[in-house]
Amino acid sequence: MNALIPWEAITAPPDVLPPAPITLRVQSIGARNYFAPHTHAWNQVVYAVSGVLMVTADGQSFAISPNQAAWIPAGTVHRVGSFLGAEYRSLWLADHPGGTLSASEVAVFGVSALLKALVVEAAAVQGQTDEDGYFGRLYRLLLDQLRRATPISLVLAWPTSAPLLTLCETLYNHPADSRGPDEWGRELGMSGRTLARKFVAETGLTLSDWRRRLKLFRAIELLESGRDVTGIALELGYSSASSFIFAFRSEMKCSPMAYKRERAPDRAAGPVDDVPPHVDLPRPLKR
Repeated sequence: MNALIPWEAITAPPDVLPPAPITLRVQSIGARNYFAPHTHAWNQVVYAVSGVLMVTADGQSFAISPNQAAWIPAGTVHRVGSFLGAEYRSLWLADHPGGTLSASEVAVFGVSALLKALVVEAAAVQGQTDEDGYFGRLYRLLLDQLRRATPISLVLAWPTSAPLLTLCETLYNHPADSRGPDEWGRELGMSGRTLARKFVAETGLTLSDWRRRLKLFRAIELLESGRDVTGIALELGYSSASSFIFAFRSEMKCSPMAYKRERAPDRAAGPVDDVPPHVDLPRPLKR
């Protein structure tokens, strides 16, 4: 297996000011770019409107998709990056918004379509003359949404050791890869039993459970990017569109098309399950 391309540290734009009471960070993060571990005196909502972010904070390492955000309380050392690239929209908050988000603990929460729209709009008008108080109203609405944010447990944990990073990044890029612990162990120079034990220790999940969560995570990412259900099923390694729809519905309590329509109504059209579920897809080869 080829060695992973090294990560490159980047910095925030020089004109970004501390929040008074809010600052929205707008920045494109390139593939395998990251902000080095740091801390600051204000709270932060880590979010990307597109692409996936990798976050390390408070002894945790995890990925967040465009339907998730990470809450980083003031004073928490954290690192944020993206191995495929992302459009970063981070909120710096001088004050704690209240609600269920902790003043001391990192959390991941779901981002509603409304919250996403508010972030995008606030970023677009930040810095403009606010003669009629429009930005102030946006800020209050943002705080209102953050107070309603509920931490979620369905998080894609990320390992920290080099061998398992190689494994997880490969599976992320090739989610149809079906190799198990023994095959991966041979690839990475350890026994399958050792790999399985290390994987649980670093992520809290077995490899099979993590792979199932990864497929859901990638499905959401691909749906948000506008991909069709059949194409997503094929890319994720499902034998048919119907098996993908069943797996998605089991976790999300709605069909992929219903989710897509709710998140991007301008792109989603047609019946909720407007896909030929009887069509079998080519079974991917093991890598």
